[in-house]
Amino acid sequence: MPRMPDSPVVTRFAPSPTGRLHVGNVRTALFNFLLARGAGGRFFLRLEDTDAERSEADHERALIRDLAWLGVAPDAGPDSDDPAGPFRQSERTGLHAEQLARLEAEGAAYPCYCTAEELDAERRAQVAAGRPPRYGGHCRDLEAAERERLVAEGRRPTLRFRVPAGRGEVVFDDLLRGEQRTDTATLGDFVIRRADGSPAFLFANAVDDALMGVTHVLRGEDHLSNTPRQQLILEALGLPAPRWGHVGLVTEVDGSPLAKRAGSRALADLREAGFLPEAVATTLAHLGHAFDHDDFVDLATLAAGFRPERLSRGPARFDPDQLLYWQRQAVGAAEDAALWAWLGPRVHERLADAGIEGEAFVAAVRENLRLPEDADHWAEVVAGTIEPDPEAAEEAAGAGREYFTAAVEAVALHGTDFKQVTAEIGERAGVRGRALYRPLRAALTGRLHGPEIGPLLALMGADRASRRLQPYVSER
Repeated sequence: MPRMPDSPVVTRFAPSPTGRLHVGNVRTALFNFLLARGAGGRFFLRLEDTDAERSEADHERALIRDLAWLGVAPDAGPDSDDPAGPFRQSERTGLHAEQLARLEAEGAAYPCYCTAEELDAERRAQVAAGRPPRYGGHCRDLEAAERERLVAEGRRPTLRFRVPAGRGEVVFDDLLRGEQRTDTATLGDFVIRRADGSPAFLFANAVDDALMGVTHVLRGEDHLSNTPRQQLILEALGLPAPRWGHVGLVTEVDGSPLAKRAGSRALADLREAGFLPEAVATTLAHLGHAFDHDDFVDLATLAAGFRPERLSRGPARFDPDQLLYWQRQAVGAAEDAALWAWLGPRVHERLADAGIEGEAFVAAVRENLRLPEDADHWAEVVAGTIEPDPEAAEEAAGAGREYFTAAVEAVALHGTDFKQVTAEIGERAGVRGRALYRPLRAALTGRLHGPEIGPLLALMGADRASRRLQPYVSER
């Protein structure tokens, strides 16, 4: 596979602000970010916002906010004062027009007056004849008089790139796939400016990369067919082409296209559900890239281990179980203060009303947290009232009155000193092991499984513990 060059690496993420970021395009941003950071280069955010009907300021703000939350911070982007800018494609129309005019003046592009209906009829005829659909070149060599006639009919031309006759193959070296070859005879002349005067995606995208000094572009394999055309454009303009790498797309676990349905894959939805940015970033970094280790590490360490040649050419399956796995690692690595802030106002208010210190609560329950909602029950355990689940109720009832009489007296005598309380219960009731600990956990927490009971007992206090134990003493 090709070696990374010694020259500075510049990558970019160039989304259209027409909707929410989903894990597929966020992974693209992350890969380009890691490539730049690992090489000591720069990472740009460029908004391809020329679709005026669909691009919205709210989408732009949400996109920038999502990337910041994930930790994928560009070195320059919208509103940056950077020589590579501007970073909104809508602010680069003058640059695009200049390059389009150059191509037309040099005969490398020409106006095409074919209507959508005529082009559709041509495509259908080609398909029916078993030929690949491509533009037949009807306007390639129009005389001036014919052009004037078509203009008089009210036709608004597109601008097509003139694929050089006899050019042979377009060859480029893909960062993942190695040498790629395309016969230009299969391309047909293609549109680089729409009839409304706006540049086509593949033109503006390629020209902006070149003018902004982008050296490497990682993008989905669905763009692979664009690359020969973009290389031809840049060759005609005498502009440098970046090193392209085309990554396998993200799919569901079963291999189906990534869904935008229940269990949404939108980054904002994952954030709202309580997933930590470190967990999401780690999940996406491993989604189609092979690292030397599977440790939970920060973005800087991921960047140091990132190599384009280790990216997968095939589909990468987004597994929610893997996200939950890395979420557990992220929760385990986080500071108590950070997790306390993460739990949110509902838990904060519940514990504040009971005078319970937040970070002590986090330290007690963190091993049982995956999402903030997991803290709700344990907040009630230490600060409120509980309703034992059926298994816990059965376990507690089976321990008998003698056990709980001993438990009430042990708490009265030793307070929340768990070691002393359990020793006292064991001696008075004549139990040990599971028979000692399980009924106590069931009565105090309403569950048979969960965090260590000692810290929970200390947080709930002797009075609350006694109130939970007392009903089992009075039961017949």
